[in-house]
Amino acid sequence: MYVCVCRAVTERQIFQAARAGAKNLKDLKRELGVAAECGRCASCAKDCLREAHQEAATVAKIIPLHAPGLGYA
Repeated sequence: MYVCVCRAVTERQIFQAARAGAKNLKDLKRELGVAAECGRCASCAKDCLREAHQEAATVAKIIPLHAPGLGYA
């Protein structure tokens, strides 16, 4: 789904940016150009970023990075 039509930024790209370290709308704007034109996508972009962070937190609870046998210790 396109989140920012002006810059052709998709929900998937926002999730990727979140995994790469984007923490807020300012980061998305710098990395992807989200909300740099008309700004109508800002609210949706924030929602996508929040969802991406929630998913990452859920996965981190299920699979701790330092779990024995994963080779991260």
